[in-house]
Amino acid sequence: MIHLHSLDEVRLPEAYLTIGVFDGVHRGHQALMERLIVAARAARLPAVVLTFWPHPAVVLGQVENWSYLTTAEERAALLADLGVDVVITQSFDHHLAAQSAAEFMRRLTQALPLRRLFIGYDFALGRGREGDAARLRELGRLFGYEVETIAPRRQGDTIISTTAIRAHLLAGRVEAAAALLGRPYALRGEVVRGEGRGRQLQFPTANLIPPKDKLIPAHGVYACWSNVNGQRYLSVVNIGFRPTFDAHGGRTFIESHLLDFSADLYGQTMVLEFVARLRDEKKFPSASALVEQIRRDVQQARQRLIS
Repeated sequence: MIHLHSLDEVRLPEAYLTIGVFDGVHRGHQALMERLIVAARAARLPAVVLTFWPHPAVVLGQVENWSYLTTAEERAALLADLGVDVVITQSFDHHLAAQSAAEFMRRLTQALPLRRLFIGYDFALGRGREGDAARLRELGRLFGYEVETIAPRRQGDTIISTTAIRAHLLAGRVEAAAALLGRPYALRGEVVRGEGRGRQLQFPTANLIPPKDKLIPAHGVYACWSNVNGQRYLSVVNIGFRPTFDAHGGRTFIESHLLDFSADLYGQTMVLEFVARLRDEKKFPSASALVEQIRRDVQQARQRLIS
């Protein structure tokens, strides 16, 4: 897979293309990608994804305190795993937002000659989102491409969407989020040195610093897989303020206790996969009471992850 960072870098004679933010690359996105890739392979053309960073809603001030399900690099890697040939992560700014659908598609087709454009059921582009499916088909007759619209994917009665997944994660419903994503939600980050309190309690933890603006699930205790150096370890992960030791709260900590593991991980990259929520974070009356609860958490996590 080739990952480009501007339309100006594109050097392709023709392509099949889809456009969107695709944050999370969830099962709805995956269905669109499958159709794109199958059609592109049949036509012997590259399957190309044009996406944006930052999120257009952030640039336009439509959302506050936005956090992403996937970073730009994580998103590109997930798309590559699906079989996409080229990912273009175009910087989104107010100049781009001000372009009409016609202006944008003219620039796009000059940089990347399209044979077919694949779009989601609710997709629109251009100033004021005026470039809906009907408008894009009209422009396709002018610029020489076809448009194919992909129906939404559902989980029961719910349309699979990034919004629904975010709501699940912010409420700690990691299993429900995984059902929509098609995989466990993941946090990647560097392991940094903490205060050593977990080791004092005989439950050493790896303290993770995730990327800025990455969505962190609700405070609580989770059963996770911790991935480091190509190995997966059963883990109990705590997200929160550590109220037993810090009555005033403060910044959020992400601490992973790897079961049956004791090596030093400082400075290494770890990926946490959230499998199940075990309980809320709570304040305990003593360190010994906390230790007893952690023992129960470990037992429960082992059961959930091995089952």
